[in-house]
Amino acid sequence: MFGGSNKKAAIEQVETIIGKETCIKGTITTKGAVRIDGQFEGEIQSLSDFLVGETAVIRAQIKARNGTIAGTINGNLDIAEKLELLSTARVYGDIKVGTLIIGEGAVFKGACEMRRAGEEAAATKTK
Repeated sequence: MFGGSNKKAAIEQVETIIGKETCIKGTITTKGAVRIDGQFEGEIQSLSDFLVGETAVIRAQIKARNGTIAGTINGNLDIAEKLELLSTARVYGDIKVGTLIIGEGAVFKGACEMRRAGEEAAATKTK
């Protein structure tokens, strides 16, 4: 999502962008995709995709459908489907995920809980 042929499509789908010179504290709740290139502290919930640029520094609890990380995150991630840590990613926190892809050079320090397909949907219905 950060390079290649799908770059334009990914940019058009992103509804919320936090630029690299921007610092925000608070809560983001959205149905659309979120991209962060700056600094963020708080909580993020997206029913769509979560994208973290190389210049991003995030201290947050994050819940999203899919995630692509190239920057730094301090906090726990709950990703329903696929999480990709690119080679420049730095993640310090626990992860709950359906599918995890870790690129060569990425750093991940924390626990990882892998879900089977449909497991989150079943757990949500029983609550």
